[in-house]
Amino acid sequence: MMNTASATVTEFNIIAVEPFADGATFGNTGSYERVRGTVKGELDPADARNKVIVNLDKAPRNAAGRIEYEADFFMLRPVDGTRGNGKLVYDVTNRGRKNIHWRLMDARPASPAHANDPRTLEDAGNGLLFRMGYTILWSGWDPDAPRVNNGMGMKPIIASDNGKPIVRVIRDELVSGTRSPARETFRLTHNAFTMDQSQARLTVRRREADARQEIPASGWAYVNDREIRLMPEGTKPVTGSIYEFHYPAKDPRVLGIGMAATRDLISFVKYESTDAKGAPNPARGIKAALGFGISQSGRFLRDFVYQGFNQDTRARKVFDGAYSHTAGVGGVFLNAAFGQPGRTSTQFEDHMMPENEFPFSAARMTDPVTGKTDSILRNDGFDPLWFESNTSTEYWQKGASMLTTDPLGTKDVTLPDAARVYLIAGTQHAGQAWMTSTPGNNANPRNPHSPTPAMRALLLALADWVDGKAAPASQTPRIADNTLVPVEKLHFPAIPGMAIARKVNVFGVLKDWTKPEMDMSKPYRPLITNVNADGNEIAGIRLPDITVPLGTYTGWNLYKAPYVEGELGDRDGSFSPFAATRAERESRGDPRPSLEERYGSHAAYVKLLTDAATALVPSRLLLQEDIERYVAWANSEAVRKQFAR
Repeated sequence: MMNTASATVTEFNIIAVEPFADGATFGNTGSYERVRGTVKGELDPADARNKVIVNLDKAPRNAAGRIEYEADFFMLRPVDGTRGNGKLVYDVTNRGRKNIHWRLMDARPASPAHANDPRTLEDAGNGLLFRMGYTILWSGWDPDAPRVNNGMGMKPIIASDNGKPIVRVIRDELVSGTRSPARETFRLTHNAFTMDQSQARLTVRRREADARQEIPASGWAYVNDREIRLMPEGTKPVTGSIYEFHYPAKDPRVLGIGMAATRDLISFVKYESTDAKGAPNPARGIKAALGFGISQSGRFLRDFVYQGFNQDTRARKVFDGAYSHTAGVGGVFLNAAFGQPGRTSTQFEDHMMPENEFPFSAARMTDPVTGKTDSILRNDGFDPLWFESNTSTEYWQKGASMLTTDPLGTKDVTLPDAARVYLIAGTQHAGQAWMTSTPGNNANPRNPHSPTPAMRALLLALADWVDGKAAPASQTPRIADNTLVPVEKLHFPAIPGMAIARKVNVFGVLKDWTKPEMDMSKPYRPLITNVNADGNEIAGIRLPDITVPLGTYTGWNLYKAPYVEGELGDRDGSFSPFAATRAERESRGDPRPSLEERYGSHAAYVKLLTDAATALVPSRLLLQEDIERYVAWANSEAVRKQFAR
């Protein structure tokens, strides 16, 4: 029985235990089952490890003086726990969505609802983690995460001032059509305290740097206390323009509880046998836990570690290893009064929303801008072994260079022994298997190069590190060897018909996000990866797609009309294929050698690609089984057609 005096998880409510993939077997592990339900817990507001949670002192308490919470959970576990490998992978949900099966294992769900409800053999993708015996766990941590399509969240806990509503004038940034389909109304992130229009203000501007234009009260109206629309009725927002709404909001959720709930859940499945009511731990034989997060959930992991949540309330380590992908140097706007965790700051959108705040790196250093000395790792004995990987996009949009340089980009820094950082060269933020090169909102075709093969290898290398095997060395561009440069020194080839980015997302110290006010008198200085004559990056993990390329792959793109032309596309990269023949290349004035000039034949290309894949395996940056996938892709009809154009 667990020690109820120190209990944080109090009850598992298991809704269903069901066969996964119709009982299909995965290697020596055998079959898996789905376990889904809710988990309840309590937080002691007097515990020093909980005091970091903003507004916890203003949350409602039970008779014992504790704050109660409840969150969704979902687990895929081996039916026979003795055949598992004793390791748990916790996939941090991203806006309520599960990621790891389709982002890491190349599953191809039929719909968003299917992606968030893995149940079939197709949802297992290549089955890698199942074949190796991992238990996979998800849980809700954001009460505002969308619940549509089987989204996961937790019950909201509202802060109040001795029973009276907490009210503050805040700011919502509202953009139509860039990150979500265009709508006629705008949804607010918090409830308006009053629908008196005289207490609110709506502005619009076309570009982030443009002056704000006031929209009079006659030009907008409340639909309800969580939604506004433009007037007269039927007026549609201008696609891509930035609307800002300042309004008195009420009832902030105590969002930092989501981190504590995650801490308590992982700690429970590692260390306890039963909950406070005697129900058994739904996980079986877990000895080590790995945290895995992509984008928003990667930023969640950065804050989780930095804010001290990797120590549980009984002074035990939570995650043994943690892997944050595509987080750049940012955190998640969560543990704050009136937080907005769905935000993500880029050059064009949410630029002045909280995300990028020193410390940026696992290396301890002094910030020349603020004078603070710090690191995202605490060096308190509870840090996990730490992996970060980024695509090329995060060097343009998310300041990723500052993971391995000082904040002003003047020198490389040395990472601590417990941390590794990797650039997966020539990839874009949302790159994955099945990515196409359709342009979407952008001027250029999007980058189809998937970082997933490297991510698979890195996750397993992290697990090996937890077991005591040294991790692969960091693979990043560096100032010292001129592979990391300011954007103005990048000499990108003049590729016919390709719109070329000339700026990066530059940011300073955000003084007040509600006004907003950012100090740009001494901005931070993100750098980008240098490129070769083809425009492909020359540092980082260079997968076969970059070592033996079929075109130019970048982490940046630019918006096209009716979006804001010339601004950095949100998180997309670009792709420009090589000409098939010298004659084709010369006819369009392309400076890059053609496929014919590079490889001579399709067969020669396949041989070089195979060699490039094979060369990455000994350094544990690619799995042996992915060589076969690369060869199969190289021999596909789609690739053959590129040589036959």
